[in-house]
Amino acid sequence: MLSARLIELIQTHADYLTRDVLKDFITNPRTRHWGVVPANELEQRVFRTYLNLGDWIGDPKEDKVQAEYEEWGRKRYRNRIPLSEIVYALLLLKHHLRKFIREHGLIEYSRDRQAPQEILPVHLYGIQELNYLVGDFFDKALYYLARGYEMEAQAAQSSRSGA
Repeated sequence: MLSARLIELIQTHADYLTRDVLKDFITNPRTRHWGVVPANELEQRVFRTYLNLGDWIGDPKEDKVQAEYEEWGRKRYRNRIPLSEIVYALLLLKHHLRKFIREHGLIEYSRDRQAPQEILPVHLYGIQELNYLVGDFFDKALYYLARGYEMEAQAAQSSRSGA
């Protein structure tokens, strides 16, 4: 199936995608506070997102996504990164991934010379379905990231007020 091959292609090129995203983080004015995050930590976090994508979108259980992104949100609160920049950073990850899928989806199909031309709509549907799954994953990740950020903010507020 094409979407499985695309996921494998994404995982194989996770390092390329990570480098591309990190360049964007450095140069984008909407992520200017991310410089406080140690480069190796940020690189590993982005890389793991792409590397684990197949597991996360293929597993109906959200507990791993929840744990990963709530922790990410808590850490970014402690780094004093504005929530808007955290949201935008996740949007950048999704944008780069969707661009990769768009650019490589039909290329991957064209390598399959055994497939008759009438199968093209099935492959296009596979690309569309993968884009839907990616969008759904990033929606959940964004929710848990914001939730972790809020939990850490609430804990900090409670400790400041002596409660």
